[in-house]
Amino acid sequence: MGYTLVTGATGVLGKAFCRRLVLTDDLFLTGRSEERLKDLKTELLSLRADAKIVVFPADLTDFTEREELFKFADEQGLKFSGAFLVAGVDTQMAFEKYTHEKIVFQTRVNFESTVAITHGVLARREKDLKILAVASVCGNQPMPYFALYSATKSAVINFFSALRHEVKDAKITTLIPSSIPTREDVKKDIEKQGWTGKAAAKSPEYIVEKALKALEKNKAKITPGFFNKTVCVLQKITPGFIKNTIIINKFKNKEKDAFN
Repeated sequence: MGYTLVTGATGVLGKAFCRRLVLTDDLFLTGRSEERLKDLKTELLSLRADAKIVVFPADLTDFTEREELFKFADEQGLKFSGAFLVAGVDTQMAFEKYTHEKIVFQTRVNFESTVAITHGVLARREKDLKILAVASVCGNQPMPYFALYSATKSAVINFFSALRHEVKDAKITTLIPSSIPTREDVKKDIEKQGWTGKAAAKSPEYIVEKALKALEKNKAKITPGFFNKTVCVLQKITPGFIKNTIIINKFKNKEKDAFN
């Protein structure tokens, strides 16, 4: 059996996936911090001492570092039986306030690097391959004041929905979660939303279990939580001007940028 690659492995959701996957899979973990990757490896080995765990720090927005990651895999003779594409950036602000660097960074993390890593994994795949791509409910529609994030997550949904029809012998699922209480700023935002925030929010562990079950069944998409599924249905039947008005009122005075 090959390795399961996890991007964004040291983030809250990435760690939750790793803690579950290490019980059954050998792991190839990547993230930007070598120290955090080593700490995560130590933690995971405490859960399963005989697990094979490879860590490779890389900024996946950098073409050269992506090439180095796969060059390392080739030199070690590693093949991949899975890819969990968790890395993402949820910067939120009026588009005119973006710098060019932030435009490039968010686009590359959320979409370009996700697609490029997938391409590299497919070229080094084992016979049985599973791919889980993390998108967002924000990708289900255009979102003023969250425009770039929603656009990149929509691209993720569309790409992997199409890829399923090209790579029919692999299991490919797109995870489309709503709020996940990860960073402190996210937790505070969920709390400010009142009962709707609490109804939408699901723990990383809950998200992981629902995602893995959907992937095992080779479902095209999974949106965890009854409330979130209901919201997605209502989004489809609600006129655009009403949706945009709600979104604008909710986000126009909020800014979030955890990646300064």
